[in-house]
Amino acid sequence: MRQEQRPWVELYEFFEASLDRSEVRLHESLGEKTTYRSGGACNIYIEVGTENDLQVIANRIIDLDVPVAVLGNGSNLLVSDKGFSGLILRLGKEFKSLSIEGETVVAGAAAILPVVARKTVAAGLTGFEWAVGVPGSMGGAVRMNAGGHGSDMSKSVSKVEGIGLDTGDHFSLSLDQLRFSYRNSSITNIQAITKVVLELKEGNTNESERELSEIVRWRVENQPGGQNAGSVFTNPENESAGRLIDAAGCKGLRIGTAYVSDKHANFIQVDHGGSSEDVAALIEEVRNQVFEKFGIELDCENHFLGFE
Repeated sequence: MRQEQRPWVELYEFFEASLDRSEVRLHESLGEKTTYRSGGACNIYIEVGTENDLQVIANRIIDLDVPVAVLGNGSNLLVSDKGFSGLILRLGKEFKSLSIEGETVVAGAAAILPVVARKTVAAGLTGFEWAVGVPGSMGGAVRMNAGGHGSDMSKSVSKVEGIGLDTGDHFSLSLDQLRFSYRNSSITNIQAITKVVLELKEGNTNESERELSEIVRWRVENQPGGQNAGSVFTNPENESAGRLIDAAGCKGLRIGTAYVSDKHANFIQVDHGGSSEDVAALIEEVRNQVFEKFGIELDCENHFLGFE
């Protein structure tokens, strides 16, 4: 069935009547839910209140030809100005839980990395300090194997749990099954992670707090604030994407409302009220210029939603 013929209102009414603790909205703008602060709306947006509601959603859409995506903290996502013709799920407050027992940390998939980093340090644990500067959610961080300062999610994740949106089945994946690699994992956009288990080590709280402060200081000094989604490109083997972009003369390069940061060349900034299509065009232009000068193809770290 063609997308324009889908009974979105009927699906919306079903969710409104069937979900106990979730917020359901039609034509919700997505731009402000991302750190680029740009992009259009989706057909249906659900802030999922409980795992039971997530199960109801999965069971309902299994046999429907409905595009669906799970939105984390939106810190690595570019949404098309045309929006996303589909269903967006975002996990609510219940999924921000955090429990620590010994060296085991169980975090809801919507928990924010800097919060988890600070709370694990406060509990006397070490191994997750690097995450204090990454503004993503735990679920999103697992999917892309987020990292920084010499570490990443693969160094501490032992297990994740969730629900497959294509089957309605619960899943539990071990470290080996997650198949972590550089900025990637086996998790797909139709797997909704609900829980992440970390195994950390006993540490020295004072030393870890100093490390947190140093990471925050370094980020402030070396990376821009404002409307961006962090590193745009992954680093090629034995190279720095930022250095290549700078050496290709792309620092400050602008297309419309988007420009390459003067502070860090692997960041793209967006003007207030800017266009995601400008960002996408600038990403492609930077890739082309780096390839022309160095013969190296940069791989994009950002995820795209709603682009054809």
